[in-house]
Amino acid sequence: EVQLVESGGGLVQAGGSLRLSCAASGFTFDDYAIGWFRQAPGKEREGVSSISSSDGNTYYARSVKGRFTISSDNAKNTVYLQMNSLKPEDTAVYYCKVRFNGVDYWGKGTLVTVSS
Repeated sequence: EVQLVESGGGLVQAGGSLRLSCAASGFTFDDYAIGWFRQAPGKEREGVSSISSSDGNTYYARSVKGRFTISSDNAKNTVYLQMNSLKPEDTAVYYCKVRFNGVDYWGKGTLVTVSS
C-alpha cells in the first residue's frame, strides 16, 4: 500500500525557516518523482517543488525559487523541503504526492503558518 506521511509543519515568524519531511512507503522510492504541493485557505492547490529520486532533477515554482530546497534521502525513503525566508503568503497546508501506476497518492498534509 502506497503511503506518504508529511511532518515538520508549525508556526513560524516571517523570515524564519522550517523543514518538512515526506516519508514514503509501498513503492520503490528510487523509481519515482515526488512533489510538494500546498493549498492556502480559499485557494487552489499549487505545485511547489518536486524531485526525481533516481537522478536528482528538481523543479521549483517561481514563488519559492531561491528560498526553498528539496532533497531526498533514498536510504530513508524520505523527501525533505527546506523552507527559508518564509513569508506570510507561504501559509498553507503542504502535501506531498507521488504518481504510482498512473494513480496520484497524497499524504494528509502538514500545516505551515507564517506570522507577520
